[in-house]
Amino acid sequence: MKVYNKLVRDRIPEIIKSSGSIANTRILDDEEYFKCLLDKLLEEVKEVIEDPSKEELADTLEVIRSIAEHLDHSLEDIEKVRIKKNKSNGSFKKRIYLESTE
Repeated sequence: MKVYNKLVRDRIPEIIKSSGSIANTRILDDEEYFKCLLDKLLEEVKEVIEDPSKEELADTLEVIRSIAEHLDHSLEDIEKVRIKKNKSNGSFKKRIYLESTE
């Protein structure tokens, strides 16, 4: 038996079953789900740091989408906030590294 104790994508149990194994699962309540989404976000960010590939970025984006949906935020609204912050504070395109202030 291998223990995972983590949130997985919806089709993972059927993929495990199709490989001949048994997936022991349960459905999370809202509080557990949100905590597990945040844990999953940390997991995915660590994976992006180790392998900044399209696949890992896509996994991270999927978790962010799920968090937004859980909080009743649309991606359109989040994008509006991103654009507003971009206009007021800029983006990261100039690669500015702040060393200190005086």
